[in-house]
Amino acid sequence: MPDQEITPFEELCSEAAWAFARKCTRLNTENPYQTVLLDEIINTLMTELWDHGFSQTEIRSAFEKAAQDMPRYAAGEERRR
Repeated sequence: MPDQEITPFEELCSEAAWAFARKCTRLNTENPYQTVLLDEIINTLMTELWDHGFSQTEIRSAFEKAAQDMPRYAAGEERRR
């Protein structure tokens, strides 16, 4: 299909992350319990990644790298305003 624009792989990855974060935000807003929903979501995400073939090392490394990069991305802010 020459007239269709091909979406770069990086954009597909960003869209998946955006959609996941959006769903997490909606669930958090609708959370009827007084629990930290993000803890549960991230723990379940980790187990789903493992169940889908990622190694413990790959998962741990990705989470650690993301956490280490957070200060740079957040520019010293605790929460996006």
